[in-house]
Amino acid sequence: MRLKGNLEQRNLDNRLSYEPDIIEFFLSDRDLLDPERIRDRIRQLHDRGVKAYLHHPPKHQGEYLDILSDNPEVRRFYNESCELLARICIEEKAKCVVHAHYVGTHSCRDVTLERTLILREEIRRIMAYSRDVFVWEDSIEGLFSYGGNPYLIDHLIVPLKLPLTVDVSHTFISFRGDNERLRDVLERTKPYAQYYHLVDSMGLEHDSLQLGLGRIDWRMVKPLVWGKDFIFEITLSGDHSDCTPMVESAHYFANVEAEENGKSRQLLT
Repeated sequence: MRLKGNLEQRNLDNRLSYEPDIIEFFLSDRDLLDPERIRDRIRQLHDRGVKAYLHHPPKHQGEYLDILSDNPEVRRFYNESCELLARICIEEKAKCVVHAHYVGTHSCRDVTLERTLILREEIRRIMAYSRDVFVWEDSIEGLFSYGGNPYLIDHLIVPLKLPLTVDVSHTFISFRGDNERLRDVLERTKPYAQYYHLVDSMGLEHDSLQLGLGRIDWRMVKPLVWGKDFIFEITLSGDHSDCTPMVESAHYFANVEAEENGKSRQLLT
């Protein structure tokens, strides 16, 4: 059982009731004003034998983050928040998911090799103090998107040996619902992927569906992600305190017959 939540104690207690292996805390910019609260939640997990991941805030003052933002305040927050979260993760033995950018930001314009190399050097700068604790997540479009940037793997990820979070639905959507191209990315990024977000999708938009309700081929995905850390990251309703869709996704994934096993049985019959 691998779940996502926020720092609210009620939210955390709900997740802990399922005795999970991993919990990822989705942070807001306001959460970073109280670092001790973040530390407390990580320690609660460790006391229960649960592995802790943080998720870097997606926004600052309502604006989506971008490591290459042309807004000086966004750049300042991006850098200072990375430094803070890296320090917390190092001291508390946790890891943190970081986006280079989000959809609609500066890094979604003009996807070129030159701009990919600029992004690479900005990530290299942050990696100088965070290599062991940051795992970098892909977007649906733009410079850090597998479907949007043909230079991403060979010219950024491979040279940096970049630790990755691969969001299966983001990759699937970036290729407009193509399972074969999703397979290719999962295979090519496997040496660098430390962590996965398992989410279903119809492949057209960021729909964040429960596993089994979209078009992703989980029989293909399962053997490619098995043995690594992952969570089930499903959009929840209300105050997000009830994580039932994530739990049901975990049950679905546990019952998926991996493609390799199916092929082996066919050979034996």
